[in-house]
Amino acid sequence: MEALKIEILNPKALQLIKGMQDLKLIKVSNEPVSSLESYLKKMRRKSDTAPALAEITKIVEDVRAKRYAKK
Repeated sequence: MEALKIEILNPKALQLIKGMQDLKLIKVSNEPVSSLESYLKKMRRKSDTAPALAEITKIVEDVRAKRYAKK
C-alpha cells in the first residue's frame, strides 16, 4: 500500500475522489499517520505503561538542547 498527500485545487476533484472511495478503490484519511506515530502504536500494544508522544518529544528536545547548546 502506498500513501500520498494530495492537495485538492478544484472542488470537482473531490467528487471524483469520493466516487473512487465509494467504489472501494481508495481509502481517504484526514490525517496522515507519521512513521514514528505508527511505530509507537505498535510498541504500545505490547506494553501496559508507555510514555505519551508529548513525553517522548520533550525528552528528545531536552537531549537536542544539551547536545547543540553553545559551550
